Amino acid sequence: MDYTTLGATGLRVGVAGFGCGGNSRIGLGAGLSRAESVALGREAVDLGVNFFDTAESYGTEEIVGDLAHEVGRDALVIATKSGLRRGQELLSAAEVVANLDASLRRLRTDVIDVYQLHAVRPGDYDRVMAELVPALLREKEAGKFRHLGITETAPRDPVHETLLRAVEDDCWEVMMLAFHMLNQNARPSLFPAIERRGVGTLLMFVVRNIFSQPGLLSATMADLAAEGRVPAELGASDDPLGFLVHEGGASSVIDAAYRFARHEPGADIVLFGTGSSAHLKSNVASILKPPLPAEDVERLYELFGALEGVGLDLPDRVRNAVQ
Repeated sequence: MDYTTLGATGLRVGVAGFGCGGNSRIGLGAGLSRAESVALGREAVDLGVNFFDTAESYGTEEIVGDLAHEVGRDALVIATKSGLRRGQELLSAAEVVANLDASLRRLRTDVIDVYQLHAVRPGDYDRVMAELVPALLREKEAGKFRHLGITETAPRDPVHETLLRAVEDDCWEVMMLAFHMLNQNARPSLFPAIERRGVGTLLMFVVRNIFSQPGLLSATMADLAAEGRVPAELGASDDPLGFLVHEGGASSVIDAAYRFARHEPGADIVLFGTGSSAHLKSNVASILKPPLPAEDVERLYELFGALEGVGLDLPDRVRNAVQ
């Protein structure tokens, strides 16, 4: 494993972080039992993975807690999150603090390394700063968590409006943002400010349905070509990113996706999700590979650097729940 320091937090973390939500949910999404999911997490630890990102809404905090109990709390850097809403109503500060306390119980720990406010919408940011952040900073001083983070809601905020505001406020030490080969708009706008402020970054959506679901990439590219947003030849291709797979380049589109994100300046941790041992090993192996050839990266920048809102699908269980 390659390790880095997460922004200015001082936390030493592997560059490959286990994302415990999404469709896989440490294997729960694939039908694994709680014990089997813990075993999968142990395999990740054996590969050098030490950062685990969960949330109250994922239903995986207990698994991370069991894993920490098994391997030793100091072996893991644990991040979790509180949601902000119950239905259409924003939670009160007291309710968010209650969520923090519940997460501590489920994780079986006295302190959380990174506590994040989850999927903060641009329209909620002022109230978050006025009501929730002061209450959470008091809990931080009480020793319940070490570092405060914020995550964007990429499907509802594809231009990073929330984080572009948040990066100017000193309270946020870690930010989770969406970044992938067809969603690069954090490069000119957000990453420079993040690096200037010393904020740690967690990259999500690096590989989601658009790269892993058969046929979705070519269908999406056809739609983008019809709208004039990518060259017509990409829209007509059954393998529009095939140029990345060659000797000396990527072994697959998913391999390319992980390597592209991992070596973007400003990236600290690339989050991956999985429900299988083989997938776990291949994901980590890709994240640890060298950068893609410079000419391939430049072509990705040129072709897709101007795209917005592409490949930012919600996890299947969330999307199905709101339909």
